[in-house]
Amino acid sequence: MKFKVRLQLSFMMFLEFFIWGAWYSAIAVYMSSHGMSDLTHWPFTVNAIAAIIAPFFVGLIADRYFATQKVLGILHIIGSICMFLAPQFTGNSVIFILLLLIYNICYMPTLSLSNTLCFHQMNNPEKQFPAIRVFGTIGWIAAGLTISYVLVAFVAGNAKPEATPLPLYLTASFSLLLGLYSFMLPHTPPPAAGKKVSARAIIGIDAFKKLGSRSFYIFLASSILVCIPLAVYYNYTQLYLVSANFEKIAATQIIGQVSELGFMLVMPLFFRRLGVKWMLAIGMLAWVLRYALFAAAAPETVTWMIMAGIVLHGICYDFFFVTGQIYMDKAATPEIRGQAQGLIIFATYGVGMLIGTQTAGALYNSFLKDNTSLTLEQWQSFWWVPAIFALGVLLLFVAIFKDKTK
Repeated sequence: MKFKVRLQLSFMMFLEFFIWGAWYSAIAVYMSSHGMSDLTHWPFTVNAIAAIIAPFFVGLIADRYFATQKVLGILHIIGSICMFLAPQFTGNSVIFILLLLIYNICYMPTLSLSNTLCFHQMNNPEKQFPAIRVFGTIGWIAAGLTISYVLVAFVAGNAKPEATPLPLYLTASFSLLLGLYSFMLPHTPPPAAGKKVSARAIIGIDAFKKLGSRSFYIFLASSILVCIPLAVYYNYTQLYLVSANFEKIAATQIIGQVSELGFMLVMPLFFRRLGVKWMLAIGMLAWVLRYALFAAAAPETVTWMIMAGIVLHGICYDFFFVTGQIYMDKAATPEIRGQAQGLIIFATYGVGMLIGTQTAGALYNSFLKDNTSLTLEQWQSFWWVPAIFALGVLLLFVAIFKDKTK
């Protein structure tokens, strides 16, 4: 792969995840500051709905009829318009959330499209793709730093930038930038042009049948269940940090992405020593510890406990999700490998996160009642719920999962 193409793809990945991180790490604070405290789970819910819809759009339309870089550009431009409009409807929560839904329906397919564009240009994806994909994580980190250390200069008084529409406008601006930039990316013809593609293949029903084993079903069920406490973290950590009087909300959260980078490097060492089962189990245990630390830290706002809980994101994500993707790849035969990866994304980021966001919203609102935010004592009780739930999933998984995949 030529150096110029490598730079183009790296910059594309940087922008792709900068965009996601810019709104995802700030939206709950913004809504809570504008009279929508009981609706903060909905942006994450529509994100999950879009993750369910995305495989159908990519498999049935984008992969068959249009050049990948053109679809990528058009979707980001439409998404940019939606995100520019969203702050104008802050006073109307229904329209505000609908705009976020349309935005996410445009954005979520671009995750798959950007990967497709990369793989088309590579002659050795196993070695070349990680070096490009890492710029996505760097982009998410850069988004958090931009919000906390750049946008703060444009905020009056002691207001937090996350409480203003600036992160949404930042998302819209970079969406427009990536939309226009996409048309300059290397030409990538539709990969499934002329081929018959079925809906059952897109969401992985064929892979589900061929992979059908006791261990596989247990893994898939555990993946869906563990997304319930995961949704609690994504939905409410930023609000918890506000209650704990943290100043740089977005910048604090990106410590988890920095941790993710570090643990990604040491994963091969753990794989050789632990194997798939115990890698997955350690990932689940990290979730239990994270929520337990958040709960224990709440009454006195013990900073090091909160920071430790955020640092654990690297283990939570890498040891469970990345290990899970590798497990699916090793368990699948070559002809269903793509379907297997589509199935795990559909199950976790789609079905699991959809259930999780709604469950998290109901839990939070049961504590919130008629207030605008939780007290620190309420946060302590709140965090013990996902901790206990994650512990239950962990114990069930360890007891009944028997890995036979090398």
